[in-house]
Amino acid sequence: MPRLLPPLMRPVLGLVLLLLLAAGWACALPVVLDEAAARHLLLRTGFAPTPGEVRPLLGLSPAQAVDRLLAEAGAESRRGEPRLAPPAFTREPIATTLGRLSDEERKRALVEQQLQIFELRGWWLQQMTLSPAPLAERMTLFWHNHFATSQQKVRQPQGMWIQHRLLRREALGDFGALLHGIARDPAMLVYLDGASNRDRAPNENFAREVMELFTLGEGHYGERDIKEAARAFSGWTVDRADWQAAFRPRRHDHGVKTVLGRSGRFDGDAVLDILLAQPAAPPFVAAKLWREFVSPEPSGAAEQAELERVARRLGQGWQIAPALRELLLSEAFWAEANRAALIKSPVELVVGSFRQFGVRQPDGMAAALMSTRMGQALFMPPNVKGWPGYTDWIDANQLLERRRFAERLLRGRDDGVAPMLVGAEPPERMGMREMAPDMNEPMKRRERFIARLDQVAGQRMTAGFDAEAWLARHGAWPDREPTPAARAAIEAELLAAPAVNPVPAGTTGLAVLRALALDPAYQLK
Repeated sequence: MPRLLPPLMRPVLGLVLLLLLAAGWACALPVVLDEAAARHLLLRTGFAPTPGEVRPLLGLSPAQAVDRLLAEAGAESRRGEPRLAPPAFTREPIATTLGRLSDEERKRALVEQQLQIFELRGWWLQQMTLSPAPLAERMTLFWHNHFATSQQKVRQPQGMWIQHRLLRREALGDFGALLHGIARDPAMLVYLDGASNRDRAPNENFAREVMELFTLGEGHYGERDIKEAARAFSGWTVDRADWQAAFRPRRHDHGVKTVLGRSGRFDGDAVLDILLAQPAAPPFVAAKLWREFVSPEPSGAAEQAELERVARRLGQGWQIAPALRELLLSEAFWAEANRAALIKSPVELVVGSFRQFGVRQPDGMAAALMSTRMGQALFMPPNVKGWPGYTDWIDANQLLERRRFAERLLRGRDDGVAPMLVGAEPPERMGMREMAPDMNEPMKRRERFIARLDQVAGQRMTAGFDAEAWLARHGAWPDREPTPAARAAIEAELLAAPAVNPVPAGTTGLAVLRALALDPAYQLK
């Protein structure tokens, strides 16, 4: 590593070097899965796998392993309700809209919304950590980013929960049904202004984004198509009293529209069907799946041909699971050049670390705070394009937060921090509501609030990791140097690529764990 490089940027260079080294590797689809292949599959389709998740896949063919994961994830999505009970507020009546409240009531309601979305974020991260079918969570997260919607504008945590249930239900199902559902989802109607789209004052926001970001991509439609589609989507609104989408025929433009060369008295559903029938739609969605699971983009004609096969499969009825199966059984997915070639998102890093190290939390508060600090606040994507991912995850500030997370997680029980907060403890019993700032108070109060959350989250993480038990399964101890075989097994479990910074001989077990979790290779998948 060059000595003149600033210390914070050295991990960035380490990641770049690993990605460049991967470019020279090549490998065909394995006949059966060994431990490395099983870990690769589970790391890409879930979070950091444990030995208990790896063992059942050993000796299976790639097709058998992929079919097993898809069956488990499909069953989990079709359950209708997640295994972990959602926050209590999701079962309560919808709160009165803010516009009907007094100033003081409005301030309190905004604070309550902040706490509720934080609680919902923590719940989902806890659900990811505990789920027996991580692929279902990964696909729900994928669609959350694809159909990006933010609480910052929606201002209704229960609305975000309603949308989450839709994404979860169709995560591996029918993309057409998902697209039609999202078009009349109350949170999306508010976020992209569909609720204010009327015949006499059409709003083009949803029409534009459904073409550019959800189905076709740039270059496959024109401004005239957007204007005409906006007319077709007019008439939908959201009843804020019960947070239900409602169609108002008097506000709908019933005239003839021309969208992408087709004319008729189209409504929104008809326009969505036109979009789904466009030749550009399957390749656009397939390319996003490729970036999520394989590599930033296809490399060479062979990989491009594989992407086209995935797109063709997706276009044959818009079923997500068969297209994902085609993708996961491609040569490109298993190629050595594409292993350890993607960067974990903050959510993947936090949830994967909690799963891999067996960290058990009373709720998802620590995970919510840590992933937000690293740049990924669930239910609050940065804009309608969602999180761009890949190298955007590793600027200097975010790398510092990633390092801080690993240091706190693997602190062990050797620093005098007492275990605490055993058992579920919702925000009201943590004193969060008493700490919560109202919207007009000074920034210092907000900073104290975040600092207190940070302190509690750090204590929870420290209390939740048992280094002695974790190392024991490899025949190692926190205060002794592991055998070469044990150290190799630990590194194979934690890293998707060889460590950038080799751990010196004589390093004790806990220090080995810390060194590997702080290595740039730990950020890769």
